[in-house]
Amino acid sequence: MLQDWIHPEHIAAWAGLTNRLAVVDDTEEFYEVEDLAEELEEPGVDPERDTLGLWDNDTMIGFGQLRLGERLRDGRGRVSIGGGVAPEYRRLGHGSAIMDALEFRAAEKMAECHPGIDFTIDMWGNAPGHSAGAMAVARGYEAARYFQDMSVTPAGFRPQGRPSAVPEDARLVSYSPGLSESVRILDNEAFADHWGSTPKSVEEWAAMTGARSFRGGHSRVLLETGGGTPPATALCYVLASEWVPRELYISRVGTARASRGRGFAAWALSAAVQGAFAAGFTKVDLAVDAQSPTGAAGLYRLLGFELVRQGTIYRKAVPGR
Repeated sequence: MLQDWIHPEHIAAWAGLTNRLAVVDDTEEFYEVEDLAEELEEPGVDPERDTLGLWDNDTMIGFGQLRLGERLRDGRGRVSIGGGVAPEYRRLGHGSAIMDALEFRAAEKMAECHPGIDFTIDMWGNAPGHSAGAMAVARGYEAARYFQDMSVTPAGFRPQGRPSAVPEDARLVSYSPGLSESVRILDNEAFADHWGSTPKSVEEWAAMTGARSFRGGHSRVLLETGGGTPPATALCYVLASEWVPRELYISRVGTARASRGRGFAAWALSAAVQGAFAAGFTKVDLAVDAQSPTGAAGLYRLLGFELVRQGTIYRKAVPGR
């Protein structure tokens, strides 16, 4: 077996393996070549040290990639490791080899970026019973959080209208680059009490909203205009992407803390889903933290979203060096 970092010329093979695993492991996480090329250029990513491809002759049979949050959360760093191994090569130690290399790199990168700071490493364990979860436990990780994939089709969608609590001067608009900074600031506020979240920098936000898959026209922002004199204030937002043609993915939903519990997110999300179905999308998907402090899963069920699958994030605490 050959280990090497993921070169630009490897991306087609990487996409082929990733999309095969999306079917084998029932994750529906499909990627175009352009999507993975963007991942190699994300802020803070060093492909030569933060990615790893595993090859059997000319066939990529495994991969791994590491991301480190630019900012600390509660005085700690956060590293996430993702990857996968082709099914016929599993339980042969290849996943452990990838993890060995990337865990070493995680400690090295943390020491470079945040010397002496403790950190956590998160890895995705897929559905209960998957071999990735068993490997995580064997490596000292613990099941830390459970997530649910949910989906809705036009037949099951139950839209919610404009709530009475919405200020008279508020309006729902599509996301546009001019709203980028106000929505980024709101996102950092909205997710400050969410497990595993770290504040997004200007560069990270620009990469996310500038990605090929991002769909600003199908995203929604609730703005309070204030009569037009001061800059408009973002109260709530729904951001959407399209990874699979004609399937919209809701990537982030956030509401200002002072505006929670007023039905703003239900209205904004309803508008985004209605717009998607009117444009010919066949379904809308999202993932939600089963223990979200906002009770988001209940909101999505209210709109007709149904559970598709569950997955687990495993976490290990590592002392800084």
